[in-house]
Amino acid sequence: MKTRMTELLGIKHPIMLAGMAFISLPKLVAAVSNAGGIGMLNSVAYTPDQTKDVIKQVKSLTDKPFGVNATLVMPNARENIEIALEEKVPIINFALGKGDWIIKAAHQYGGKVLATVAIEKHARRAEADGADALIVTGHEAAAHGADVGTMVLVNSIARQTKLPLIATGGFSDGRGLAAALVLGADGISMGTRFMLTRECEMHERAKELCMKAGIEDTLCSEKIDGLPGRWLKNPAAMKMAQGKPSLFDALSSALRIKKMINIPLYKLFLGGLKQRGVQDLARQALGLQGLQVAIESGDLETGVLPISQAIGLMRDLPTCKELIERTVAEAQERVEDVRKNISS
Repeated sequence: MKTRMTELLGIKHPIMLAGMAFISLPKLVAAVSNAGGIGMLNSVAYTPDQTKDVIKQVKSLTDKPFGVNATLVMPNARENIEIALEEKVPIINFALGKGDWIIKAAHQYGGKVLATVAIEKHARRAEADGADALIVTGHEAAAHGADVGTMVLVNSIARQTKLPLIATGGFSDGRGLAAALVLGADGISMGTRFMLTRECEMHERAKELCMKAGIEDTLCSEKIDGLPGRWLKNPAAMKMAQGKPSLFDALSSALRIKKMINIPLYKLFLGGLKQRGVQDLARQALGLQGLQVAIESGDLETGVLPISQAIGLMRDLPTCKELIERTVAEAQERVEDVRKNISS
């Protein structure tokens, strides 16, 4: 299936793996790229040296295009993107920050830059800065998004930009891909759906519990990691969504992040203050810790998971190749069925 997304990125199928902390690891990234999609490596929980190492791991597993993403308000984000630029990663994806410097640097070696946006203003700014495409995140998405649903947001931004659009938020199958194409997108990004694949290294118990969840088993809160986001409605997430971290929580959480990504405490606190204050720094650290616990141990009593509303549509664990190929085949079938029904 050829679209502007496949032509721009040099891939076979218009499907992208969302960059997810502790989930979008080299094995999964390479599996998606090898299957004809675009794998996106998440850099949020790495030091710059670790980022260089995992990029090299991906390169050893695939000769296909792949990307690295970063949420620019997070610690080490700039440093990790600079490493990706030095390594001439084919595709760079940034969110929650101004990426004009990324675009300029990537274009110097022929790289492409995707800007993740959740509101119209950010889409216009990214296009003005020279981004090559937009990842448009609707309210149904896991983790960070805004208030407007995918159907309205993609439709609106498609009317305002000439850039290729990659829709994300609530996509899990060919029906969703077909819908995105009709709305004006050129492909889709899936996160939760790729979590439930054989190549994903998330703990099997977490996968099993996710496959039992329904479309109403998520909650939205800005109190879990300091930014508005959607999470699995489990005991830990509900408790964190109601709580207010203390100064002690902020300090102990900061020490955990410092140990994880080897960042000076003063820089960590400055980053937290750039968001909304020390409490959000604590939430950021607690959210990362809870995410790591859920993914690595399968503990969904004390751990948290960012989850799409589409979780209720997922009931199997295919390989990435199986998932991508059946998604594209179903999308083509659905588009043809609609065409026949309209003709009749």
